Amino acid sequence: MTRPNPSRPVRTLVTGGAGFIGSHLSDLLLARGDNLTVVDNLSTGRRENLPARHAGLRFIEADLRDALGAFGPGERFDEVYHLAASVGVARVMSDPIGSIETNVEQTAALLRFAAAHGPEGAPCRVLVASSSEVYGKGSKSPFSEDDDVVYGNTTVTRWSYACSKAVDEFLALAWTQRATGPACVVARFFNTVGPRQVGEYGMVLPRFIRAALAAEPLAVHGDGTQSRCFADVRDIAGALPVLLARDECAGRVFNLGSERSVTIRELAELVIRITGSRSRIDFVPYNSVFAGGFEDLRRRVPDVRRAREAIGFETRRTLEETILDIARAMRERTPGA
Repeated sequence: MTRPNPSRPVRTLVTGGAGFIGSHLSDLLLARGDNLTVVDNLSTGRRENLPARHAGLRFIEADLRDALGAFGPGERFDEVYHLAASVGVARVMSDPIGSIETNVEQTAALLRFAAAHGPEGAPCRVLVASSSEVYGKGSKSPFSEDDDVVYGNTTVTRWSYACSKAVDEFLALAWTQRATGPACVVARFFNTVGPRQVGEYGMVLPRFIRAALAAEPLAVHGDGTQSRCFADVRDIAGALPVLLARDECAGRVFNLGSERSVTIRELAELVIRITGSRSRIDFVPYNSVFAGGFEDLRRRVPDVRRAREAIGFETRRTLEETILDIARAMRERTPGA
């Protein structure tokens, strides 16, 4: 990992930097020697995900729009990683208005801020975190960055998140085309998992592991034959500064994820085996989990050739290793689990 300007510490802003992915990224940037500012309202992030004391860290607990408005005109950043967002299927389904407004309005404000607060004589480099949800209900597999996208009816709440993240991408790419705009890279995350992720917002793997450690049933939504590709957060976070450092990556979209596909039933069985749990698997109909307006995608696999060609991206940690690390972290937080 190299610094954009080795003559001084990089001035970096991470929005959502106390969250799951953001905190792992923040760890890497602090280790790199950045002067790091983290903005997080702790709605889903946790302060303990970041160092309690670090000379290179400034933590601001605030909504992003409020924090951006409080920065003075002389505040400048070389790099910005925009990870603040409404996350998790459960959260989106329970508060679609808040999710849409959070994703679109905060991204618009952040990009406008970056255009005015970059380094002297150069554009601010901005990475905008997006999601595989952008692909919608397309049936092609694997998904490639240039594929067309297909969304369901607007009465199906699930697709509101996909559309909001697509608007974020449009905004980032449009700003990059401006001569005075920031240089943006878009990263589409595919089912990122690992230590520090919580299951309260519908994240399947930590939910399964927590239930397995407690010898409780693992609730699989639907029939369990839907498949996903799970990538370790440490592999994904490590790719972000590399993407942002490459001039040729500006104005482009990159899939980031694992190419190994497992069904949700297979995932539940894997968790039970690795943790040595006595738990059973319960299959729960979608309509008993979500009030309505939910539609699932049967298969989601990324084509990561673009990231591989641009930065040599590969996922190095296996799903089995990730499950063990998550279980270990949960046991450390809950002795006797």
